[in-house]
Amino acid sequence: MWGWRAVSVAMLCIALNGAWPALAAEPVGQAVIIKTQVTGQSGPIEVDTRVHRNERIKTSQSGLGQFVFRDGTKLAVGWGSSVVIDKYVFDDSQSVKKLTIRAAKGTFRWVSGNSSSSAYQILTPAGTIGVRGTAFDFYVGPDGTTAVVLLNGAASFCGPGGCRQLQQRCDCVVAKPNGDMSAARRVDPSILATLGNQRALPFLSGNQRLAGGIGMLGGCNMASAAPERKDRMRPPPAVAPAPQRQDPPQRQAEPQKERPNKPDKPHHDKPDRPDKHDGHGRHDDDGKPGNHGLDHRGHERHHDRDRDHDNDRNRDRGHNFNRGR
Repeated sequence: MWGWRAVSVAMLCIALNGAWPALAAEPVGQAVIIKTQVTGQSGPIEVDTRVHRNERIKTSQSGLGQFVFRDGTKLAVGWGSSVVIDKYVFDDSQSVKKLTIRAAKGTFRWVSGNSSSSAYQILTPAGTIGVRGTAFDFYVGPDGTTAVVLLNGAASFCGPGGCRQLQQRCDCVVAKPNGDMSAARRVDPSILATLGNQRALPFLSGNQRLAGGIGMLGGCNMASAAPERKDRMRPPPAVAPAPQRQDPPQRQAEPQKERPNKPDKPHHDKPDRPDKHDGHGRHDDDGKPGNHGLDHRGHERHHDRDRDHDNDRNRDRGHNFNRGR
């Protein structure tokens, strides 16, 4: 009888020991936004579902999850991602002594909470992101290539090739697991070609939209890099009308005033030109006014000759008359 009791106690202890890690898992935050499919250690994660230390969070190729930790830290997990809450040490002052997450792949946005900057640490295959009271996006590709884009505050990235400081908004660093690392420079859409993925950094490009205050960050002129949706017809480009030539304003024609009819001028017949022998109105050959005196003298000689001729004719008549008597 004691033998069966001992076996039962032993089996109960084994069962309790097997279930103890799950029961002892410490909740460190909860989900506030869930889209499409997000899963955790115990299955699908829904809004208000708690997440625990050492829990792996995974999203589908269209999934999105937004989480808030106990100290106010916010973490957005985009499409095709896998991340583990590696370490979480909470104290009694609404802050954490240690919060470490390990990002295996995917897209993320981080906004620090109320804890000291030295308490946060993000591990990637290419290096470690150091947080100094900041907000940033980061992407981890399938080959471990990591890109970090600063949105607020300051951050650092350290890997086998050294460390880079991100100090200005939109500063970006790209690092590879082999130690290759770019200098910090302003991000632009060409980074998507460098990463070999047009869907990388979707919170900056607008391919995935976040809710709440965490969604107000971003930009950096990456919105034009968002891929077009195939189910949306692209409107034809607007053609600007050619500028029309404006003719100068034409003066309005003034109405013509009716003029009163003027009486016809009396028509005067021109006097007939005098005969040449009259000598009136003539001009000399040298163009001077007509020589009226010369014309009168010529006219008087003409009359004298007529008078002499009449006298001769009368004398002849008298002579003939006397001869007849």
